[in-house]
Amino acid sequence: MNYLQYYPVDIINGEGTRCTLFVSGCTHGCKGCYNQKSWSFSAGVKFDAAMEAQIIKDLKDTRIKRQGLTLSGGDPMHPNNIETLLPLVQRVKRECPDKDIWVWTGYKIDELNALQQQMLPYIDVIIDGKFEQEKADPALIWRGSANQKVYRVTNNGQSIAFTPMF
Repeated sequence: MNYLQYYPVDIINGEGTRCTLFVSGCTHGCKGCYNQKSWSFSAGVKFDAAMEAQIIKDLKDTRIKRQGLTLSGGDPMHPNNIETLLPLVQRVKRECPDKDIWVWTGYKIDELNALQQQMLPYIDVIIDGKFEQEKADPALIWRGSANQKVYRVTNNGQSIAFTPMF
């Protein structure tokens, strides 16, 4: 998997101060997408062990308290990205259990296949749905268009629930 950008300190993409990783690769092709350069799976640089270690180091850094990790893109939930991101989110939850994980995806929750659903137990907030330019609204919080939904994800060990945040 490639990524386009990593921000070790971000206050825009989720609650609190966060680390944010913009992954490469998206097949939704949303008209008016603000990050079209992320559509290509070969854009950016290879995500490697050093980048993963940097994310964990930044999340553990006590000088700047970070609430968690944000995964955006591209589309982190694209099946091509799951192989790399699943071990990452598992490691974050194991080594940084006090940190939350936010994920933006163009897929609707009910469209996720079995592979993609493996990510859900590790996600705390998911913003789903394609960007729709005709429903764009800059006043919306954490989403670009009114059709997109922001859900808090809860996992009781047996089932996963999605609660709309607003």
